[in-house]
Amino acid sequence: MRCASVIVFAASILAPLVSADLHYSGLCVDKVGGESVYNHDATVKACGNYLMRNTGNKQWDQCPDCGMANKGGLDFCHSEGMHIGGDELSYYCKLNGAGGSLAD
Repeated sequence: MRCASVIVFAASILAPLVSADLHYSGLCVDKVGGESVYNHDATVKACGNYLMRNTGNKQWDQCPDCGMANKGGLDFCHSEGMHIGGDELSYYCKLNGAGGSLAD
């Protein structure tokens, strides 16, 4: 039951701009029974990967301000400069063992 509550809470935090290509915040998830389940370890590792990213000059190619943040007891990767690209975050989440990602 706690996992379901965490996902509902995460969705409420991250839902407002889901269709955007660039994001302020994101986290890693696994699919379990068709539901997204938060993956803390992959989120921390993916955020660290994104912080080290330097693949070009586009906004999503670097994230000098990426870092972990917490809201309501939920840890997530955050960038005040909106440097988090949805595809890139998903790539790093999968690289670190998650099934995918959710982002605002």
